[in-house]
Order: sequence, then structure tokens, then C-alpha cells
Amino acid sequence: MGLFVFLPLVLPLTAWPVARLAEQRLHPRTATRLLTGVAAVMAVCSTVCLGLLMVVGTAQLPGNPLPDAWSDPEVRAAVPHDEIAGRAAVPTLCVVAVVCARTLWRHHRVRRHAHRALAGLPATQVAVLRDATAAYAYALPGGRYGLDGQRGSGPGRAYGRIVVTSALLDCLEPAERRALFAHERAHLDARHHRHLLAVRLAAQANPFLRPLRTAVAYTAERWADEEAARAVGNRRTVARAIGKAALVSHGAAPPPGLAALVPPGVAAPPGLAALVPPVAAPPPGLAALVPPGAAPPPGLAALAGLPAFAAPAPGPVPRRVTALLAPAPTPRHWASVFTTVGLAVWCAAAGTAVSAMSSANAAVTMLFILHAATPL
Repeated sequence: MGLFVFLPLVLPLTAWPVARLAEQRLHPRTATRLLTGVAAVMAVCSTVCLGLLMVVGTAQLPGNPLPDAWSDPEVRAAVPHDEIAGRAAVPTLCVVAVVCARTLWRHHRVRRHAHRALAGLPATQVAVLRDATAAYAYALPGGRYGLDGQRGSGPGRAYGRIVVTSALLDCLEPAERRALFAHERAHLDARHHRHLLAVRLAAQANPFLRPLRTAVAYTAERWADEEAARAVGNRRTVARAIGKAALVSHGAAPPPGLAALVPPGVAAPPGLAALVPPVAAPPPGLAALVPPGAAPPPGLAALAGLPAFAAPAPGPVPRRVTALLAPAPTPRHWASVFTTVGLAVWCAAAGTAVSAMSSANAAVTMLFILHAATPL
């Protein structure tokens, strides 16, 4: 086994270049899927190797429940520096397990409470909250609770809902509202919350994967931006909606110069009124979920890993607006190896393959060693 057991712990470093280049050079859909897959595989491989090291470390502890033969010199010789690596792996894997379990529990708890809190609103795909102070919108994925807040196969169970406040709708023009709803529908259609949850768990399993989590959070928003621009048919309208939402979420009024992003005389799309249900007061249970004056994207949405529209962050929003003002990206299934991003993609692919082979080799080798050391 040797040093192969340590390789998956550091091989995520090979994905750092593609985490930066993919969000700029690849189509957002391709980048999101690629980075999520790389992060998930590398996180599983590093966790497997931590488990193997923990077995060796636990066997050295007095009073452990493992067979005594697992602490023989033949078993310990399979791991370099077994005394340090084995004992350090025990608390490390415990911390990883606790943090990941806590993340999953909070994710499902927030989604469950959000569906229950919205049960008092009309059973529509768009839930409008009457709030004149907090401007936000986010996509709430479906689950075991339908639009009526009841457990079972009710309406909206598989799809989810779009939650938006009246404060945000009031600051948007009709075409911009259509862009907002198209953006959030893209999040629900593509199940972006699963990508975000996967990379979040991967980053908690291996801190070297944190750049991929940041990149996926951006590319998922860019993916929804492109889908919204395709649905609306005007990239500047989507850019203007994102800029307005970001400014209003900061408590600032949109500057006059922002109107130049949209050509004058844009007519409201027909049938938009059907997309926005009548504004209703939120049920009492929602007040405990969303405190007054606080926007859920950094609280509720960020806590549960839910995609938010123009979350107030200083870096991603200007980059998203700039990308929307540029021509639409060309969808590519794979980048050429003779480009910078192509080299980064192949480097990450090679690192992922080596990580998978190293963890498999270490697991099979340890299995044979333990089987040979265990008395029949």
C-alpha cells in the first residue's frame, strides 16, 4: 500500500487550476457538472483512505474492539509512519463524519421548515411574501412536502417553489420579473441544490476542495443566468435584473446609469400577470424562519445550500453582469488539450483517476493484509 494511501488526500490540489479557469472558459453547465463530479470523486477517495488509516490507528489503541492481529507489525508496516498517521486519522475522520452529518441535517431541516412555513400561502409555483424591507428571491426545491405543506405526493412535491418578496418585485420592471422567474426555474429544473450540497460536503471532507465549492456556487448561478437569457431573449434584461436585485438587497436604490443596460421602450411580456400570484401575507410560522429585516439568501438560503437570485456578494454579481453583457458562451462537451483550460481539465481528470486508483489499490491491499492477519 505504501504512499498510495496518502495520495488521495493531496491530489485535490490538481483541480485548483480548473476551478479557476472553468468558470471563465467553459460553458456554465459543463463547468458545474465537471467540477461537481471531480469534487465528489476526490472527496470519496480521500474519505476511504482516511478510513483505512483510522483502522490502523484504532487497532493500536488499548481496549479497542478490533481483532488483536490487526495491530501486528505486518499490518502496521503497510502504512508509512503508522503511529502518527493512524492516530491522527481517528479524530480527523470523526470530525469529517460529524460535520457532514450536521450539514445534511441542517439542509433537510431548513427545507422542511420552509415548506411548512409556506403552507399558508396559495398553492402556486411562485410564493410571494409581503415584505417591504427585505428584497430577495430563491428557489426552494421540492421534497416530501407539497405546495400545501402536507407530507405526501401533493402538488409541487417533485418540482419545488420560487420564493420572492414584494420588495424585490416592486423594484423590477415586468421584463425583469420574467427574467427573475426564468432564473429561479432554471435552478429548479437543473436541481442545482444537489450540486451545491455535493460540493459543500466534498469541501468538508477535504479542505483542499474548497475552491471547487466556490467555483460551483458561481457556475450554477451563471448556468441559471444563461437559461434565463435564453428564455427571455434579451441578455441585457437579465443583467439589469441581477444588478437591481443586488443593489436593492444591499439597501441601495438602483443608480440612473443602470437603466442604460436595457434599451428604452421594452414592453412587458404578455401573460406575465399569470406568473405572479396575488401577494399574500406570510403565515405566522414564516416569521420565525425569516427574521424581520434579514434577507434569507445569507441565512436561510445559504444555510440550506439553496440557489439565491443575486445574493449580495461583492465579487460574483459584477462578473455575472459582465458575462451577460458579452456574447452567449458556446456549449462545448470537452475542451481542447491545446488550450489553457484544456490542460487544466486534463490535469484534474488525471488527478481524479489517480486518486480513484490509489484509493482502490490501498483498500484492496489493506483488505488482503487484514484477511491474512486475522486468525481463522
